[in-house]
Amino acid sequence: MHGNDSRVIVHLSDLHFGREDRRVVRGLRDAVWNLAPHVIAVSGDFTQRARRAQFRRARGFLDSLPTPRLLVPGNHDVPLFNLAARLIRPLGGYTTYITRDLEPMLTDGPVWIAGINTTRPWKWKSGRVDPATLERVRDSIRHAPEGSIKVLVAHHPFDAPDGRPVATEALSALTAAGVDVFLTGHLHTSYTGHTAHRYNAAGRTAVVVEAGTATSTRLRAESNAFNVLRISASEITVEVHAWENDAFRLRSAQQFSRLADGWSGANASAD
Repeated sequence: MHGNDSRVIVHLSDLHFGREDRRVVRGLRDAVWNLAPHVIAVSGDFTQRARRAQFRRARGFLDSLPTPRLLVPGNHDVPLFNLAARLIRPLGGYTTYITRDLEPMLTDGPVWIAGINTTRPWKWKSGRVDPATLERVRDSIRHAPEGSIKVLVAHHPFDAPDGRPVATEALSALTAAGVDVFLTGHLHTSYTGHTAHRYNAAGRTAVVVEAGTATSTRLRAESNAFNVLRISASEITVEVHAWENDAFRLRSAQQFSRLADGWSGANASAD
């Protein structure tokens, strides 16, 4: 269905089982299958309150989707009110029901994709990329296939709206290390751009893609949405598919072309 030199990545985030809209869940499953993706990336918040029943529902939904899937946790997958569990085994439910792999990585054609855990139990809402994680990503990129487009998945945005220094420094360091695309969630707002909009990341530009909430009823100024990335060796198109009239429909698209120093973007028309 796709050319051998291109890949389709479906990017979901903030499912929030426990506060999900079941009609949207069914519509999302159908939409994902119709897209026939090569990879599904989910950037965290599988549950609303990290409860076992919520993880089981999230697990059932994941099992209804195509494979392979690359998954990372979000802050809502860490217990909020159970302080003992939050401090002793913060990702116990996640590793029991979703995946034990907190450092996922796969290569598919021209795409190398990896995930990192940005949750921090003592700062429940905020995220962080620690020095060890930065070094691990740098080392992994050095061993990635030459010329591959490198995609990093995390829950918390690196391109933070409030300009937090930790986020800015991590974004710059990872872009300099060779990351081409950042896939994140957390804010329940869709956004696509590149690092040159606000930062000079060591002379390189990377594509920044933030997803809205795919299935939650906790909406913030937009309907449920998810992203589709169509990636070839020289181009990336990022589509936003939004819930409208009982189905997910293409709302917008933006195209990026590969240059010697990163990526240059231009708007593309929606259907």
